[in-house]
Amino acid sequence: MTKKSIIITGIGIVVGGIAGYLYYFYVGCATGTCAITSKPLNSTLYGALMGGLIFNMIIKSPKKS
Repeated sequence: MTKKSIIITGIGIVVGGIAGYLYYFYVGCATGTCAITSKPLNSTLYGALMGGLIFNMIIKSPKKS
């Protein structure tokens, strides 16, 4: 992994974590039975995971010669 890909993936983790918490805060789960959105930690970690994976997908792999 290059330094650029680590930085982009890290940014994705941070953005996803913030988005996951905001989803919990504004949408959440009224009954408390939702697996992901019932607790802020769960939704933040899930968002961070998804953000890291999505931002990692946009990285172009170096061409082998």
